[in-house]
Amino acid sequence: MMESIYLLIPIALIFVAIGVWIFFWAVDSGQFDDLESPAHSILFDDESKPSPQKQTKNQSAPTDKQNSSVPDTDKPQ
Repeated sequence: MMESIYLLIPIALIFVAIGVWIFFWAVDSGQFDDLESPAHSILFDDESKPSPQKQTKNQSAPTDKQNSSVPDTDKPQ
């Protein structure tokens, strides 16, 4: 039983040291500088327009009249 303690305590200390190092790295790199803006930014709409989807050579975009499963209601039948 004591042999496993001699192994587990140094491993635990290494994990603690790695965790402390990651925390200080995050603080130094500015991860905790602005905690309010991301929470408020979700409330506002994006002003940017969505980019068009890229299409491959074999795919073609269907036109309004072509490959439409919705019947055209503008013209009388």
